[in-house]
Amino acid sequence: MNEYLRPGRYIDSDHPAVIAFARKHAAGKGPLARGVALYYAVRDGIRYNPFLDFSKEETFQASHCIAAGEGFCIGKAALLAACARAEGIPARVGFADVKNHLTTPALRERMGTDLFVYHGYAELQLEDKWVKATPAFNVELCRRFRVKPLEFDGREDSIFHPFDEEDRRHMEYLRDRGSHADVPVAQIMQTFREVYPVLYGMGDAARVGHPAERFG
Repeated sequence: MNEYLRPGRYIDSDHPAVIAFARKHAAGKGPLARGVALYYAVRDGIRYNPFLDFSKEETFQASHCIAAGEGFCIGKAALLAACARAEGIPARVGFADVKNHLTTPALRERMGTDLFVYHGYAELQLEDKWVKATPAFNVELCRRFRVKPLEFDGREDSIFHPFDEEDRRHMEYLRDRGSHADVPVAQIMQTFREVYPVLYGMGDAARVGHPAERFG
């Protein structure tokens, strides 16, 4: 269990910014209340942005998410896990390949697919069991695209809904890639190079994108 409480290279729970963020937002008594409060702080306090430079390791790091004020699913999952560890809650990150049926045409064109490999979420150990928490899409983004924001009560898994508010197909989970004590960045980067050669090769230029495209 110590590996889920120790700082990692990317789940850098000992970073001063992570510690400060966790202390500020971990409201309530007991691990469950604090874990839930941290989930909402990461979900809505850090903007979701899929247009990042995935060739930079810092993109996957918890403390960098705080500094940038934005992140994609893996960075935000790492941040939630790091904040939980900073509060003494065992945490890890999990991954799955998903198909987003509501991906915007612009994002689909840039990625070359509507398949999102290594979609990331956090797993917190609360009340003696592991629960999944997906803090990727901030509530403003969900409202813009009429997708149900993911709620988290600390007792049940919080993963993306298969349908949106208008009963359109939304997220389909295709492949489980397991749970990890830290983000397996080298492995993820290699897969991204293979699946998203255009987007991965854009480097920092990938950051240029209209906010309306940022759904995926």
